[in-house]
Amino acid sequence: MANQPESIYDVTVKDANGKNVDLGIYKGKVLLVVNVASKCGLTSSNYTELNQLYAKYKDKGLEILAFPCNQFGDEEPGNNEQILEFVCTRFKSEFPVFDKIEVNGENAAPVYKFLKSGKRGIFRDDIQWNFAKFLVGKDGQPVGRYYPTTSPLTIEREVQKLVE
Repeated sequence: MANQPESIYDVTVKDANGKNVDLGIYKGKVLLVVNVASKCGLTSSNYTELNQLYAKYKDKGLEILAFPCNQFGDEEPGNNEQILEFVCTRFKSEFPVFDKIEVNGENAAPVYKFLKSGKRGIFRDDIQWNFAKFLVGKDGQPVGRYYPTTSPLTIEREVQKLVE
């Protein structure tokens, strides 16, 4: 793959309004990247716990990057405006929500291709479902991947170590 990014900070994504966002703006921060959905059985618990983590660690250098995805069970059918309305109204989330993307297959977003390639190719397999989580260190490299059923609060210890 030509021009493989060296770190997540070399990737550009689109925000929910369609504007380009250079992930380099997060350089030096710890990132928790999550593919989200509004109509998933895991939605309520994940958004609630992601909000708790964000509130506790955002001032210490944690950023949560939410990428809506409709590849699993048609659980994110809305457009970006509807998704933002849902996330901001129902869950009062303050972390950034980006453009709806695909995380698997030929049309997988470059940020997910990078995350799945991992530092040494240890994360190569496809995303299993909504709310898979990647923890990225301050160097822009993925350091952990967590299943959709992993509660965000169970990875708090790892987040805490990385932000210190």
